[in-house]
Amino acid sequence: MSKRVFSALLCAAMAAVLFVLPGCSQTSTTAGSSGTQKKVLKVGMECAFAPYNWTQANDKNDAVPISNSSGEYANGYDVMMAKKIADAIGYDLQVVKTEWDGLAPGVSSGKLDAAIAGMSITKDRMKTVDFTDVYYKASIYALVRSDSKYASAKSLSDLKGAKCSSQQNTIWYKMLDQIPSANKQPAMKNVPSLVVALTSGKLEVFVTDKPTAMAATYANKSLVMLDFTKSSDNFEASDEDVNLGIAVSKKNPTLKAAINGALKNISESERDTIMQTAIKNQPVTQ
Repeated sequence: MSKRVFSALLCAAMAAVLFVLPGCSQTSTTAGSSGTQKKVLKVGMECAFAPYNWTQANDKNDAVPISNSSGEYANGYDVMMAKKIADAIGYDLQVVKTEWDGLAPGVSSGKLDAAIAGMSITKDRMKTVDFTDVYYKASIYALVRSDSKYASAKSLSDLKGAKCSSQQNTIWYKMLDQIPSANKQPAMKNVPSLVVALTSGKLEVFVTDKPTAMAATYANKSLVMLDFTKSSDNFEASDEDVNLGIAVSKKNPTLKAAINGALKNISESERDTIMQTAIKNQPVTQ
């Protein structure tokens, strides 16, 4: 997952004084109300991957100005988490709109302090950047109609024989093979098509990740999401498939430790609430 591209140019938005923190990349500072200097956390994201992050034309719903794109604002789960983290560690937040392929290089070079962008923690990425603890776990869920015989399913085995499908070229479609005696249908091109097929009865089960399931049930009250994560009979997915982390420089263990400290104080239920808010506010649902 997380293979999206959106272009960006980096520019300074405020008068800043540059200094070097021990073991850190160059970090700018801004003047506080008391005249003291406050560190700035430069966070890269595409601003084009709702509900994690997106671009909007105003500051509605507490959106944050994009530092390198005049008149544009960023919002979404990543922005809300970045704000909480920056506040917790005593930084001002600066969102830097960055194309997907430029995120990891931006972090490793020091142009970005961190990338919070729905990025999965993979061995390949860890060759160039370090990662914090998981900031969101995009577990695998099943979507069914609320009036379906599968609506009360408590485990994967309860979906036995279901007519199921998912999106093409995703790990979700591979998960269908774990449903006993699955009546596996051809993969579909996109999520809207799958939701239509499910609500119309052409499908009985749509397998997807947690944010997609949350968004679908928010927009379609006739659907319910099945959570088997507390069952021993659940979808088996690797950590690389579901764990999302915040990329930081390998040369900046101090920042990594600080962000991990902030993450420890954001519970799983609070993260779900933040994601629900992002889903409610994202442009596609407005």
